[in-house]
Parts: sequence; structure tokens; C-alpha cells
Amino acid sequence: MARAPFELTGIKVMPGSRIQIDVPVAKLYTHAPLHIPVEVVHGRQHGPVLLVCGGIHGDEINGVEIVRRLLRSRQIQGLRGTLVAVPIVNVFGFMQHSRYLPDRRDLNRCFPGSETGSLGGRIAALFREQIVDHATHIIDLHTGAIHRTNLPQIRAQLSPGSETERMANAFGAPVILNAELREGSLRHYAQNKGIPVLTYEAGEALRFDEWAITPGVRGVLRAMRRLGMLTGEHRRRSPPAAELANGSSWARAPIDGILRPKVRLGARVAKGDVLGKVADPFGNAEAAVTAIADGIVIGMSRLPLANEGEALFHIARFDVIEEAESAVEGFHSSLEPPLDSLY
Repeated sequence: MARAPFELTGIKVMPGSRIQIDVPVAKLYTHAPLHIPVEVVHGRQHGPVLLVCGGIHGDEINGVEIVRRLLRSRQIQGLRGTLVAVPIVNVFGFMQHSRYLPDRRDLNRCFPGSETGSLGGRIAALFREQIVDHATHIIDLHTGAIHRTNLPQIRAQLSPGSETERMANAFGAPVILNAELREGSLRHYAQNKGIPVLTYEAGEALRFDEWAITPGVRGVLRAMRRLGMLTGEHRRRSPPAAELANGSSWARAPIDGILRPKVRLGARVAKGDVLGKVADPFGNAEAAVTAIADGIVIGMSRLPLANEGEALFHIARFDVIEEAESAVEGFHSSLEPPLDSLY
């Protein structure tokens, strides 16, 4: 049975073809039109409709490069199903190098949105209606916030044997967080609609981090292969099995001052270990930032200036810390150049 065309915003994409579509989203003050860029790759054979999107936060640009490389990959030739690739969702924020929309709203707290609401609500509603509701599966690409960096990790709401769990395990990030849904997020909306969704977090805002981008591209392709969207054998060696964290917490600045970190991303730490020291510019007052639990450092501040109470080191907790450490080391050794030269 011949496969039907895939339709998006009134444009039909025939089986075996790919089309770039500009989805109208708003107009600038100058009356110039603004669009969300989308590329649809519609396979000849039936399969899932996978949405891969980046830039919901406009300053998180690693995802933009992941989508670009995904679309250039020869592995998606002969695709089964449909790939809907959106490199930049928050085009307003992307142009302004900002996480937020012009009204200072976080687009990832605006779903499902409203056609008559705020700017954020309207864009969320448009993105949901025109793009998200067509998907059967979603991979949402993020980085740490401004001046923070994240170890490559998957965040998802997992249940044993679920499609989401299978996608998360296939992705190949060293750490999986069984993260609670945040109201208003794309993940919250999609999961409640029964759409399996992964959030990939890696690297820092406003930076191209190769150690985050390359694993992101590989991870998306692995997930597509697990979904049966890609044909042929996968020749690249499989990554070490990811470890599921049973929780996470932030170590915070004990005083105001300048931070001197003592650990790097991916480091194994024990409760009470010194993660860094905060001191005033003269060095008269100094206090240690200590780990509040055994775990792995999966996120940290990149800005040396710290206010008392500010989150500085994100520690994930595991049932078997040795296995988590092994997963991070295996991930580390699979990268060129190694992580030590990048942090």
C-alpha cells in the first residue's frame, strides 16, 4: 500500500522526499515576517513521526548544530517513517542571544499555549498545533542555562518497559535522570498526550561544545534505529550502558564571593568532599562548597562570581556509584579529544 503524503502547514511532502518549510510565527517591529524553520524528511515506508527540536531556549545552540548534522547524515537515507527537524523553535530568543522571549517569558513553561494569550502562549500554541501534534515521538535538545554546563544526560519520565525507556537506553548518554514533569514544558504536554519524549541536556548556553554535539547526533541516530526508522547495520561500537540516577541535588554557595572549583564534570564525589572554595577578593573570608551526598557531578556553574545560596554543583545520586562512574569513564574515553581537555 502506497504511503500517503505528510502534510504540515498545508504543504504536502511526498513519500521519499524532503522539504524545508518556513512556519510563519510573527512579525518584527519592522513588519518583516518571522518564521520557525522546519525540514521534513518523509520516508517511502511507514514508521514513526519523530520530532527533533532545538532552541526552545533561544541561547541553547548546541541543539541547532545537532539538528544540522542529523539532516546531513547519510544514515537517514532510506528513512522509514518521518523526521520533522526544527533547529530553532524560539527564533526571537535566538536572534537576541537570549533564553527568553521578548516579554521575558520562558517558552518551555508556556505549553500547551493559547491563541489569545501572551506572546509565549501564542507561539507555544502555534508550535503545538502546527508541529508537535503531528509527532508520535519527540527528542527535545537543550543545554545548561547561561554560565552553567551539563554533562550529557537524558531527562525523561520513565516506566519499566515503556517506549520512553527504550529510547532513553538506546540514546547512549552516560546518565539518565528519571525527572519529574514541569508544568508548561513541552515534555509535560507531550507526555500527558501519550507521546514518548526525551530531553537531551548537554553543554553550555551560547557555546558549541563538540563533546556535547557529537554524542547528541549519535544518540538521536541510535534512538531512530531503536524505533525502526533506520535500515542497515550500525557499525559504530555501542556506548556503555547508561546509569539511571535515583535523584539529584545542588550544592550551593555558603557565602558571597569568587568560586574556585576543585572538581570537573563527570567527577565522582563522596558526601563531604570539597567541590570548590568561595572567597572574597582579598581572601580574608573563605568557605568550602561540599558535596551533600555521594554521586557524580552532572552540572556546574561556569561563572566564578557567586552569591550566597547560588546553585554551583549539580550532583546525581545512584544506587551503585561504581557503575555510574564506569559509564561516565566509558563515555569519556569514546570522545576525541577527551573531556579533560574541554572542561
